[in-house]
Amino acid sequence: MTALFWTIAGLLAAAVIAVMLRPLLSRRTYDGVSSDAMNTSLYAEQLAELEDDLRSGAIAPGDFERAQRELKARLVDDVDGAQAPRSITQSRRAAIAVGIAVPACAIGIYLLVGSPELLRPPPAADAAQELTPHEVEAMVERLAERLKTDSANVEGWMLLARSYGAFGRFRESADAYATAVKLRPGDAQLLADYADALGMALGRKLEGEPEKLVARALEIDPRNLKALALAGTAAFERKDFAAAAKYWERMLPLVPPDSEDARSIRSNLDEALAMAKGGAPPVTAAAPKGGLRGEVKIAPAIAAQAAPTDTVFIFARAAQGPPMPLAVLRKQVRDLPVQFSLDDSMAMAPGANLSGAPQVIVGARVSKSGSPTAQPGDLQGLSAPVANDASGVTIVIDTVVR
Repeated sequence: MTALFWTIAGLLAAAVIAVMLRPLLSRRTYDGVSSDAMNTSLYAEQLAELEDDLRSGAIAPGDFERAQRELKARLVDDVDGAQAPRSITQSRRAAIAVGIAVPACAIGIYLLVGSPELLRPPPAADAAQELTPHEVEAMVERLAERLKTDSANVEGWMLLARSYGAFGRFRESADAYATAVKLRPGDAQLLADYADALGMALGRKLEGEPEKLVARALEIDPRNLKALALAGTAAFERKDFAAAAKYWERMLPLVPPDSEDARSIRSNLDEALAMAKGGAPPVTAAAPKGGLRGEVKIAPAIAAQAAPTDTVFIFARAAQGPPMPLAVLRKQVRDLPVQFSLDDSMAMAPGANLSGAPQVIVGARVSKSGSPTAQPGDLQGLSAPVANDASGVTIVIDTVVR
C-alpha cells in the first residue's frame, strides 16, 4: 500500500506542477486540459477496465498483475517526464507560466484528513486495499469539508485550490483561491495562482478580474514569473503585442539562459515583437507529424441526456498495446456534430505519439463532471480500429457509461 500511496501522491503533485509550471511554456489556446491531470484521471479509467476484464475472465490473474504494474510504471514515467501543455490545440495566445511546485499536495491532504498510520505496510499486502485515484479525490472532498469548520486555515485553502486545479475543477479551485487571498492578500504567488484558476473558470480568458489580480501580484513582486507570464498572455490576447513582449522580456533574466524555459520565452518574445511590427510571426517549428480526421456526433436517442455545456473529450489510443491516449481534444456538446483533427501535437506524453501507432481506436466521451475519467452517466462512442492517418472517421456517441 505504501508504494502505491506515494505513487499516487507523486502523480497528484506532478499534476499540480503541470497546472502551475509547464502549461504555458509554449503558446497555446487557453482552452484545454492539463495533460498530467488527464493522465492521472485516465489512469483510474484504465485500471478500472483492467479490473473489469479480470472479473469477466477476459484476462488471467497473472496477466492482470503484469498489466497493472506496467500501467503504474508507465503513468509515473508519463507524468514525471511530460512537458504537458494545458491546452490541446496550437494558438497565438502566448503564455509562459512558472509557478511554485507543490510536491507535497497529496501528502498534505492525507496528513490533514486521512489516516497516516495506514501508511505502515501490513504483514501481507493486499492489492484490493491500495488507494485509487478516486480515493485520492475523496480525500480532497474531505479536506473541503474540514475547511468548513477551519475556515482560517490559509494553507488548507491553498492546498484545496491546487488539488481542485489538478483535477480540472477550475471554478472550485478559483473559489478556494479567493478564500485564501482574503486570508493572505499580500502574497504575489497566491494572487497569480488565483488569476490563473479564475481565467480558466471564466471561459479560459484573462480579461477582467484575472488581469486585475495579475496587476496586483506584480505590484507586490515585479519579478514573479507566473504573474509576468500571465500579464504577457493578457496583453497578447488584446493584441497589445508590444506590451506582451515587454512582460516576457522581463522573464529572461529570471530563468537559466540555456534552459527549455528560456528557449520558449525567446520564441514567444520573437513572435510578439514580429506582431508588434505588423509582420507575420516567425516559423519556429515544423508541422506536427501524424494526423487523423473525422466527425463526432451524438445519437438522437440519448442527446437529451447531455447539456450544451457538457465537456466532450475526443481521443485516440493504440489498437494494440497500452491503453494510454495518444492524442486528446476537448470540445463541448454545443459544438456537436463537430469535425475533429488529431495529431502528434496533442500527445499526452513524450514518445507516445499518434504517428507511432499504425492502428488506433478513436473515441468520444461526454463528461457530465468535466473529468476525463469515465463516470456513471457519461455518454460515449468508440470506433473500430483505423489507420493513424485515416480521414472520414465517424464517431457516434450512443452508449451510457454504467
